[in-house]
Amino acid sequence: MSTLGDDDTTHLRSQNAKVAHLTSQLVASSSTAPVSRSDLDSDALDEEELFAELEAEIENDDGPLREQGLKELRREMERMKQMREEMHGKYTELTDEKEIIRTSASEPQCVIHFYHSNFHRCEIMDKHLAALAPKYFNTRFLRVFVENVPFLVEKLEIKVLPCVICFIKGISKDRIIGFEELGNVDSFSTATLELRLQHTGVIQKDPHFVPVVNHARAVVSRGTRLRQDRHDDNDDDFDL
Repeated sequence: MSTLGDDDTTHLRSQNAKVAHLTSQLVASSSTAPVSRSDLDSDALDEEELFAELEAEIENDDGPLREQGLKELRREMERMKQMREEMHGKYTELTDEKEIIRTSASEPQCVIHFYHSNFHRCEIMDKHLAALAPKYFNTRFLRVFVENVPFLVEKLEIKVLPCVICFIKGISKDRIIGFEELGNVDSFSTATLELRLQHTGVIQKDPHFVPVVNHARAVVSRGTRLRQDRHDDNDDDFDL
């Protein structure tokens, strides 16, 4: 049985990195564009064009390496297509409790914002999560109106809004209640929330996107030590 030599291994690693970089371009473009039924044909065209570009990038490789690169490319494209159909890269709203439970259980990483339309701080949280969703394509970002999901509100003991719950492999790992861990101000940055979610592990850094989080790191470090059993007067009470 033949094995890859050092030169082949180095070349394959370079090829893998190239495939990952080019496919990320489709992720970025599809994540930032609004979804509509009329976009389906153009989406398919984008995939065909990208595949042709990727294939051109590796067409000069010798047999085994080229074939392996194409197989990897096809797998990645299928994975990306399925995730895009499942609304990855978007900040979307679900209204059905069973669908919410099913989604949080099936997604490897899922961020759910339980909100009320009358609470200003929920609007602020919406703005930041909408900015993060296209950046972390592997994580599903959802918003849920609490009045639509009374069972979940009681089950998860949601009493203060905004409430952001982080699910990893179907398990609730962490939650952000109010803004206390985000500096306790309405003007906190998206980078502050980003770093807080990174600490949970529900989002992971993408090498193609490097956030500016120097100030955020200090804010989140202070907030984590204040993990609350209480809520601040500035937070919105949600009475069950």
